[in-house]
Amino acid sequence: MAGCDCAPSDEPADDPQWRRALWIALAINLAMFAGEIGAGLISGSQALRADALDFLGDAANYAISLGVAGSVLAWRAKAALAKGATLALLGLFVLVSTGIALMNGTVPRAELMGVVGVIALIANGAVAIMLFRFRSGDANRRSVWICSRNDAIGNVAVVAAAAGVFGTGTAWPDLIVAAIMAALGLSGGWQIMRHAQRDLAEASRSSGTLVEVHSKNASQ
Repeated sequence: MAGCDCAPSDEPADDPQWRRALWIALAINLAMFAGEIGAGLISGSQALRADALDFLGDAANYAISLGVAGSVLAWRAKAALAKGATLALLGLFVLVSTGIALMNGTVPRAELMGVVGVIALIANGAVAIMLFRFRSGDANRRSVWICSRNDAIGNVAVVAAAAGVFGTGTAWPDLIVAAIMAALGLSGGWQIMRHAQRDLAEASRSSGTLVEVHSKNASQ
């Protein structure tokens, strides 16, 4: 997140509370992906489809985070780089699909958009609150927080888009929100990769220091 502390975390990476939170977040995101992708296809909403892809991306991110929990800083930073790239690619995909939908001009079903958007907001709000305490850790933990924050913001936007579609009878609110969510994905991916590169540099400096100390001890 912009403005967050970029220093490496002093907390143990393999924290049982951290792992438990990730497992809960993973389950919620997989369930919401399945629900939202179906609702997006039925309603014809680009914003719901974008949000569903975001849920899928976050589920993959939580799974990666679980895989590297307890690993050294360098591995956690590399995982964060992969997550940032995934988030940015999803954002790019949403931009392209929104452009295609703009040419088709189909008006989505506002009622279904609104109901599913509210359910998704409740789910993501719960995840964001649960992960809030971990937001100032290393790049890997920051990336999880950024993804959760973006999801909650996106859900509010989906509900607003549903109201806009209902009020105007056009697809423009849906398309605008989908484009905003794509921009959030691109921005969040860039932030994650930037922090991960700093952590990689820190890990490299620490490794070099250890090698230098070992060499001096061996020569004595």
